[in-house]
Amino acid sequence: MTTLVAIKGGKDGLRLHLNESAGWSDVIEALRSQLGQGAQFFNGARVIIDIGNRPLTEAQLAELMALMHEHHLEASALASTSRESRSAARAAGVVARPVTRSITAPESPDGALFIWRTVRSGQIVRHHGHVTIVGDVNAGAEVVAGGSVIVWGRVRGIVHAGALGDRTVIIGAIELRPMQLRIADLIARAPDGAAAGHPEVAYIDGDQIAVESWERYRRANRSDL
Repeated sequence: MTTLVAIKGGKDGLRLHLNESAGWSDVIEALRSQLGQGAQFFNGARVIIDIGNRPLTEAQLAELMALMHEHHLEASALASTSRESRSAARAAGVVARPVTRSITAPESPDGALFIWRTVRSGQIVRHHGHVTIVGDVNAGAEVVAGGSVIVWGRVRGIVHAGALGDRTVIIGAIELRPMQLRIADLIARAPDGAAAGHPEVAYIDGDQIAVESWERYRRANRSDL
């Protein structure tokens, strides 16, 4: 099956790969669907649009930019090997650059991102795959991930796992007292009262987010731990 739209991370941020050989209308509809499913993930993000060697007309670029604007995305650059596409981008005021295939992300081979610091108030971590944080997520900080989020520390801010629509992911932390938790399209807040005092895991159970101890979750022999 041909992949029409792919999201990857790189040292220069998120990169949106659009299939360079499929029909343009098919690519645009696939992108529209992807953006709709991951509205929270993409909201406010800056992305590089990689179209490979596709020759993009000014009209097609305008359609693409309108779709991105509709979903509150900002195109930081258009990457293409096509001079026609780069010319159309410059005419529209978009930075154009040749495709660079050597860009690598600070992540593991399976696409997971590791952060060895506390995420402080006002900071946003946005990644298309799993995220592991060795540190805290302070109040006023936000983590948005396409996969699961594991925090080797305290969660006081906002964490959204499965932001691209995956309901099988989890959120785990040594201390889970967030301002808000989101998994896929579901939202939950921390209960009133003191912290549990032990590591916890949040996951989707039916049509709601459930939270239980890490040990109890592990003993349930769930396949994703």
